[in-house]
Amino acid sequence: MQKIEAVIQPSKLDAVKDALLEVGIEGMTILEARGHGRQKGHTEFYRGREYTVDLLPKIKLEMVVPDELVEKAVQAIVSSARTGKIGDGKIFLSKIDEAIRIRNDERGASAL
Repeated sequence: MQKIEAVIQPSKLDAVKDALLEVGIEGMTILEARGHGRQKGHTEFYRGREYTVDLLPKIKLEMVVPDELVEKAVQAIVSSARTGKIGDGKIFLSKIDEAIRIRNDERGASAL
C-alpha cells in the first residue's frame, strides 16, 4: 500500500476526482490549503495600492491505495491536473505498512 499526497490547483479538483474514480480510487481526503512553491506568489493591485499575495490557494488530496493502483492513480492525477504552467502542483508517495478499519478491525488492503 502507498499513500499518495497531491497538491493541485483548486480549479482542477473536479477533473482530478473524476479521473481517480475512473481508475477505481474511491476513498480520498480533500483539504483546502494555502502555500507556494517556486512561483513565490504574485502581486496584485487593490484601490491603487500594490500588495503581494504569497500564499496561494491550493487543494491537497490524500489517499492510500493498493500497490497495483499506484501508477494508474498517479497518471490520472498528472493528466487531469496539468496545465503546463507554473503552479500545477506536486505528488508525493509514501509507503504504508498497515491500514486498519476502526469499525470492524479489518486490516491491510481490505481496510481501504
